[in-house]
Amino acid sequence: MFLLKTVDEMIVDVYEYFKEHPGYNKLVGSDYLLVEYKCPINVEDYQLWTESHLITYVINGRKDWFAKDKTYAIKGGDALFIRKGVYSTRQYFEVDYCVILFFINDNFIKNFISENALKISEQEETVHDQIFEIDVNASFESLILSIFNYLKEGDIPGNLVEIKFRELLFNIVLNSKNKKLAYFFHSLGKSGKSDMAYTMRKNFQYDLKMEDFAKLCGRSLSTFKRDFKDYFEQTPGNWIKNERLEYAKSLLINSGLTVNEVCYESGFKNAAHFNKIFKQKYALPPKQYRLSQHNS
Repeated sequence: MFLLKTVDEMIVDVYEYFKEHPGYNKLVGSDYLLVEYKCPINVEDYQLWTESHLITYVINGRKDWFAKDKTYAIKGGDALFIRKGVYSTRQYFEVDYCVILFFINDNFIKNFISENALKISEQEETVHDQIFEIDVNASFESLILSIFNYLKEGDIPGNLVEIKFRELLFNIVLNSKNKKLAYFFHSLGKSGKSDMAYTMRKNFQYDLKMEDFAKLCGRSLSTFKRDFKDYFEQTPGNWIKNERLEYAKSLLINSGLTVNEVCYESGFKNAAHFNKIFKQKYALPPKQYRLSQHNS
C-alpha cells in the first residue's frame, strides 16, 4: 500500500510533541515517557515519526498502523511494540480512541537486558519487523491497568515509574509468545552501524531533516555524519538522494502512480527538481523513462 503525502503535509514527531505539549496526562523520565492519549472521533489520519520505541496499549477504540510491508489493526485490549521510525495511521470514527503510550529509548532497553542478565535464545536471522504484536495475557493487562491508575493519581515518584517500565519489559520477555520481540531487545546490545543502516533503509524516503535522521539513529548530528560516511563511504545527503531516485525508478516501472505521486512518495518535495535530477541520473525525465521501460 502506498501512503501518499502532499508537499504541505508535515510528519509529526510524536515523542517531542507529547513530551513538550501541555495538557496531556503524562510522566517524563530521562529514558522514557508515559502518556495517556485520548483521541477525539473527528481527528484526521496523519503521518508520524518517533525517535524512541513505542508500546501502545488500546483502552478503547480502533486504529490501523501501517508499517512499510504490513498493516496492523488494533482495538481495545490490544498492544503493539513499534520500533522508532516513520509510520502512517488510520483512525476509525465510531468511538473515541484512548490509549496508553510508553516511549522507551534504546538505552533503557539495553540497560534492562544487561542488568538482569536475561537468557534470551538467539536467532540466526536478523529481526526486520518494524512492529511487533504483544501477547496480552492476564498479568500484562493487570500491569497496564495498575500503571493507568497511577497515572490518573498524578504525582508519582520517578523511581516507581521506572520500576513499572521494567516490570512491563519483564512481562514481555518472560512470555514465550513474545519470543521475537525479546530477541529484538537482546539484539539492541549488539547493534551499531548496522542498526543505523537498517534505520536509514527503512526511512530514507520520508521528508525528515538531517537532525531527525540522526535522532532516529541515536546519534548527535556530527557523530551520525561521521559514522554514516564510515559505513556507506558517502555523505548522508548524497546517499539519501540516490536511494530516493532508485525508489522512484522502481515506482515508475512497477506502480500506477502518477509522476507527481512518485515524486512525493519517494521523498522529493518539488516536482521540477525531481524531474531535473532524475534526468541527470537516468538520461530521461521520469515520464519518458517510464514509457521507455514499458515499451521495452
